[in-house]
Amino acid sequence: MSTTFHYRRLDKNDVAVLLVDHQSGLCNIVGDFSPDDFKNNVLALADSAKYFKLPTILTTSFENGPNGPLVPELRELFPDAPYIARPGQINAWDNEDFVHAVKATGKKQLLIAGVVTEVCVAFPALSAIEAGYEVFVVTDASGTFNKTTRDAAWARMVQAGVQLMTWFGVACELHRDWRNDIEGLGTLFSNYLPAYRNLITSYHAKK
Repeated sequence: MSTTFHYRRLDKNDVAVLLVDHQSGLCNIVGDFSPDDFKNNVLALADSAKYFKLPTILTTSFENGPNGPLVPELRELFPDAPYIARPGQINAWDNEDFVHAVKATGKKQLLIAGVVTEVCVAFPALSAIEAGYEVFVVTDASGTFNKTTRDAAWARMVQAGVQLMTWFGVACELHRDWRNDIEGLGTLFSNYLPAYRNLITSYHAKK
């Protein structure tokens, strides 16, 4: 049986991370995850990007309005990252500075997460697909009003060729092989997954 499917893995040498509109105001309207779980997932993705030394771009939309400023933890994690405060464009891809920053990374695979899923994530994801990029949306680091709007956004993006992943799946696919670094990745997972902390504690107890 023939198939056209090709498993195209994330390549840490060809990935850029786009964190779109994780702003204090917008995060208040996320209803498909609990506030604690959502913040944990966003920071886990960000910490993963830092661990793998992935070029990361931060952007906000109309932050002087009700959307509010970027959550401070992201700015602290990436003090030297490109930071594009869009004056009003809803689709980040409509902002020339943002697109220039993406192109400047030289990467062809884009990991995108943001708030809200059907707008701030879906619009640039679809635009990037059209521009020839491979796009991976990190579902659990992206939030919206409810599961209905989230599912509609996921369906629209998948139909266009976007791949949906979670931050844990992203980290594992980038890492490839536990022998590359047990302690470092184990610590990363332990910091954001309580159950995994138990696993690592058990592992250390046996050493």
